[in-house]
Amino acid sequence: MKNQICTIIGGGGFIGRYLVRNLTKKNYRCIITTRNPFQKGYLKTQATPGAIELLEWNPNNFSKLEEAIKNSDIVINLIGILYETRKQKFFNIHANIPETLAKICSKSEVKKFIHVSAIGANELSKSIYQKSKYKGEIKSFENFKNTVVVRPSVVCGPEDNFTNLFSKLSFLPIIPIVGMNYKFQPILVTDVADAIIQTIETKNNEGKIYEIGGPKVISFRDMVKSILNVINKKRFVVGMPMSIAKIQSSITDILPFPPILTRDQCEILSESDNVVSNNYLTLKDLNIRPSNVEEAMEKWLWRFKDGGQFAKT
Repeated sequence: MKNQICTIIGGGGFIGRYLVRNLTKKNYRCIITTRNPFQKGYLKTQATPGAIELLEWNPNNFSKLEEAIKNSDIVINLIGILYETRKQKFFNIHANIPETLAKICSKSEVKKFIHVSAIGANELSKSIYQKSKYKGEIKSFENFKNTVVVRPSVVCGPEDNFTNLFSKLSFLPIIPIVGMNYKFQPILVTDVADAIIQTIETKNNEGKIYEIGGPKVISFRDMVKSILNVINKKRFVVGMPMSIAKIQSSITDILPFPPILTRDQCEILSESDNVVSNNYLTLKDLNIRPSNVEEAMEKWLWRFKDGGQFAKT
């Protein structure tokens, strides 16, 4: 396994920074694609000089990336978006790009293509996000036989868009949420990084899907209350009717950055829970015991407490 080359598409994002750290510890050379390499220089501090290379990449031009993949042993796709913009659409990001990557891998000496999707990926979903995630999985499998798909539940960590969002919303006396009883299985970002490493090193798992989640299934309401408890804030958590949420999201969807919930996310909350189904491989198959997210988030949410890290618990 020494000095293998790993190309990580989207390696400068939330999951990527933790994954790169793990890969370099195992002596992988990492090629990380990013739109703005000059903003991701901090990644190079995670390893010895020369172990990490930043590659400027525009999704409309695969020529540079194709050359990197041809010289790689492992390719990992971490690219994903939570909402659409004028330039970024779900099917292009979640389906077309994985398809192209898989095709390039099939023409190269790549040993494995790890494609990170999401629990809930479903062809029949009303959510375009979930449909596009499913399409990306299928296109990856169809075009490269050595593909492995990893489907995490909601990923939490210091830079996440979930625990930090609701901590910021704690300035409100009342916090309205949609789908109060919707259940998910939050997983710590370091566990996701460990899982990806294990899928690389596990033999004969090509063509398989791993659904990964944390040790606890929790409702949306209880998770928000847990976040508020960590930051010592007492707020009313109330349910917002789905009909009102959809009307509101239809208006906010026209903004460049939707403030809280998009209409497509409302569709996700209207469907099945975001939990490990046990129809696929899991963390147990990777010999990983997941960490307790509710305990771990105390390490990064202290900044939202009155008094910060010096606040009384």
